[in-house]
Amino acid sequence: MGAETAAVAPTKRQDTDVKVAVRAVAKRFDTRSGTVTALDELTLDIPRGQFFMIVGPSGCGKTTLLRILAGLEDPTTGEVEVGTATEGRPENSMIFQGDSIFPWMTVWDNASYGLRMRGVPSGKIREVVGHYLDKTGLTAFRDSYPHQLSGGMRQRVSIARAFANDPDVLLMDEPFSALDEQNKTLLQSELLRIWDETRKTVVFITHSVDEAVTLGDRIMVMTSRPGNAKAFVEVPFERPRDVLELRHRPEYGDIVYDIWQQLRDEVERSQQAQAAAPARRGRFGLRRGGR
Repeated sequence: MGAETAAVAPTKRQDTDVKVAVRAVAKRFDTRSGTVTALDELTLDIPRGQFFMIVGPSGCGKTTLLRILAGLEDPTTGEVEVGTATEGRPENSMIFQGDSIFPWMTVWDNASYGLRMRGVPSGKIREVVGHYLDKTGLTAFRDSYPHQLSGGMRQRVSIARAFANDPDVLLMDEPFSALDEQNKTLLQSELLRIWDETRKTVVFITHSVDEAVTLGDRIMVMTSRPGNAKAFVEVPFERPRDVLELRHRPEYGDIVYDIWQQLRDEVERSQQAQAAAPARRGRFGLRRGGR
């Protein structure tokens, strides 16, 4: 194997149609058990303003890819090109799976955090944060602390904070996975309403094929580890979308079924690899398989 070079930072892309370009990106981690390849020569384009969904089996590198897009990880090889951020906006904001708001801050202070760190004038902060607290149904809870809120409401704060900060790219790592079905459906609807206003470029990871079809413009189905693109699926439904009405349509069930057919083999391969890993031990009982 030849020498490997890591892209130290994402380069800027001037193409007005493509917001994020991933070029032959691989990511390998050195562990006590050996080298683990999370991503393997992944290439994709995400157009500006697209709601891009990623589905794949556990451990296929979805979150690793998102962290590379966020600048939190460097690829081992390959590069990521991100369109030049609009002046005065941050390049990206990330919403995580679990609670990621500050427990010592009120709803208002959490939602306004990014704007305050950027030195936005107080009048503009009041206008923008007030707008997104209203959109997420949090106006009456502006002075509440996270421990006084339900899990669904805390995720609403995360959404309000991300949109208020007005990033060029919004990165979302399974933000609704811990919620019950009712709260998940409500937050999907709220997210779609807010996105319809802004049409930001969104990269959203989910394990739910239903969620991917409900929210997305295009879906990348990933292979089992090492992760790569198995298929890209265009979602044909018009916008704006009503979450419940959409799921009543016969063609909705058809596209969900088709994606599951493509995903099923990868999930089975992932499960088989995980089941086999504990059996791979050396002479002294030390595991040689991946974690």
